[in-house]
Amino acid sequence: MERILKKLDPERVFYYFEEITKIPRCSGEEKKISDYLVDFAKKNKLEVIQDEALNVIIKKKGTLGYENSPVVVLQGHMDMVGEKNEGADHDFSKDSIEIFIEGDFIKAKETTLGADDGIAVAMSLAILESKDIPHPPLEVLITTNEETGMNGAMSLNPEFIRGRILINLDSEEEGILLVSCAGGERNKVTIPIIWEENKKEMEGYIIKTEGLLGGHSGAEINKGRGNSNKILGRILNSINEKLGINLYRISGGAKTNAIPRTAEAGIVVEKGKTGILKKEISVIEDELKNELRCTDKNIKITLNLDTEEINKIYSKSTSDNIINFLMLTPNGVKTMSGEILGLVESSSNIGIVHSTEKEVIFESSIRSSKKSLQKYISRITKIAGEVSGGRWESYSSYPAWEYNPNSYIRDLFKNTYKDIYGKDIKIEAIHAGLECGLFKEKFEDMDMVSLGPDMVGVHTPEERLSISSTKRTWELLTEVLKKIK
Repeated sequence: MERILKKLDPERVFYYFEEITKIPRCSGEEKKISDYLVDFAKKNKLEVIQDEALNVIIKKKGTLGYENSPVVVLQGHMDMVGEKNEGADHDFSKDSIEIFIEGDFIKAKETTLGADDGIAVAMSLAILESKDIPHPPLEVLITTNEETGMNGAMSLNPEFIRGRILINLDSEEEGILLVSCAGGERNKVTIPIIWEENKKEMEGYIIKTEGLLGGHSGAEINKGRGNSNKILGRILNSINEKLGINLYRISGGAKTNAIPRTAEAGIVVEKGKTGILKKEISVIEDELKNELRCTDKNIKITLNLDTEEINKIYSKSTSDNIINFLMLTPNGVKTMSGEILGLVESSSNIGIVHSTEKEVIFESSIRSSKKSLQKYISRITKIAGEVSGGRWESYSSYPAWEYNPNSYIRDLFKNTYKDIYGKDIKIEAIHAGLECGLFKEKFEDMDMVSLGPDMVGVHTPEERLSISSTKRTWELLTEVLKKIK
């Protein structure tokens, strides 16, 4: 099969990026991509370590004249977020990502592209393979499970890494050098289900929220986009006040770190009150379209009769608990930084609602550049869960990466960027979590920056990677490596 990215420059970067898209690699399913990286290292006669978490570290000596230069760590993650359009015939556990070129962008057919963070892997492999790019001794660190809790970085044995300069390639906007990021944690609230028999005079309806843009719950939380799970809670609360509904199913979202785009619930109402239900849904939809006209103009609320026989429903107390929690749980931007203009300081995203036969589970991603605010939002989530009859737990906590006022690698990137483009690179902090916070905890003297090419729609099926920006980012990266002697 002919390569789709064959004519793009830099050729070897896009060669490896296309190869990576052929390998299923959603978070928690990284064995194939991890083994691919090990095989690459062996074929190129490079030292390689694959640890129990499937992290891969590939080491390459410095080129001629760079043998005694400082060791540099190039870092990214191998896993990706697997999101697809509703109805898309794609199995992330076995299917390749179907890529295509549209103008200056590489895109995927109805799924996430995996440029986050496949482009870091591709750039790193191209440098490791090269014979003519001058560089200091390299340690390429590709971690697992970054998207669902940074577990790979957490489990990394510090003894595997000698370098004390780290270049993270997990950013999504060219011309910006990240030097600080938020910390975070995941919260889970579980509400038990009490079932009861449905009554003959009740009929079932499926309410669905769709048409939302979604996005990255860190980088795009400040854009005011609708959260389908919170919106569904609002809809259910409104009709519950009017009609006293019972639920019999509920779901929404797929990833804690993605703003959810769709959510749905099954409810039962008395047959004679169907008109009231439809009118209330129409009123709420008009309100939401007005509120979100600048951010989610395509929002749509659908109401359809459930043709399946409904024998069991959630009890009234269970239904009320679920609705109350969706209304009470924190979501969106909570505080803005008073130190860095425009930086989100703390936020929460209720990314997943799913159910089993016994319980309904809600999962949130909480982020903050201040540990105290992170704990505060987590405490609010805990209280909201407990007053709604649920059980709360916290997991996958990771630290913030604080700004370093004396950074050699930051200054080198600044000067090199100015030399190449004649303008200043922007130095910024980000609200999204990066593995740099964990590395700073493991290596206190690590000097770090984060950069990457332009990407749009990360964590959604609209994800796309700029071809020209990738080339410029590659040129900047290789020029910086050339100067580290």
